[in-house]
Amino acid sequence: MASDMSYRVRQRISRLGQRMSGLQINFNPLKEPLGFIKILQWVASIFSFATCGGFKGKTSFLVSCQGSKNETVAAAFAYPFRLNQVSLHATHDSFCNKTWNDYVLIGDFSSSAQFYVTFAVLVFLYCIGALVLYIGYMNRYRDSRKIPLIDFLITLIATFLWLVSTSAWAKALTDIKMITGENLIGQIDLCSEKGIHCYFDSVTSMGSLNVSVIFGFLNMILWGGNAWFVYKETSLHGQSNVSTHGAGTVASPSGM
Repeated sequence: MASDMSYRVRQRISRLGQRMSGLQINFNPLKEPLGFIKILQWVASIFSFATCGGFKGKTSFLVSCQGSKNETVAAAFAYPFRLNQVSLHATHDSFCNKTWNDYVLIGDFSSSAQFYVTFAVLVFLYCIGALVLYIGYMNRYRDSRKIPLIDFLITLIATFLWLVSTSAWAKALTDIKMITGENLIGQIDLCSEKGIHCYFDSVTSMGSLNVSVIFGFLNMILWGGNAWFVYKETSLHGQSNVSTHGAGTVASPSGM
């Protein structure tokens, strides 16, 4: 039993060694659309998760009343944008003859933000694996029927998920801007009391988050466009060419 098990282990190691022995470093695929676009996808995925996942911001407003100087109320928020866990803090515990209670912002946008960032990271890792395959094992890639087909299916799925994740994140970003912007004052009960006036002060620029949405849709375009070049590597493309040529063949007339 033990000898049989060791034999199987040696067989698997031998097969793995045979596969690894097929390594042939060749950078020519990177000059082709298949490899070049993969590099663009890799770079774009980095910008996608970096511009969103690394964001930190702050929003603030001023509270004024007669006989008291302006009081600043602020809240710091960041990825993954669980705003309902972010408290608004005042400089002093009481002002305008009122005791300040820590309010929290409205909304939890972590699902959209984390879905977008997590998917971008997975794409980043897949692009690295695909580039290693193209550079080192392109001969096996083109000799195989399954690997190009799997690559093609993943490309189609990734295109769809880029559309879904980016659209969800774009909607969440719009809501985040509204909640942390001038609409913030409407969420504070204290600001509606007589004799108390609230003025919106500032909010951190969300330019990097806008960039993350742009790169999300750019990724969708890159993956959608690359689907054709991956499809050309599959056996499906070869079969369609054969059927097309076969349908266009005209039999020669027989002699009299």
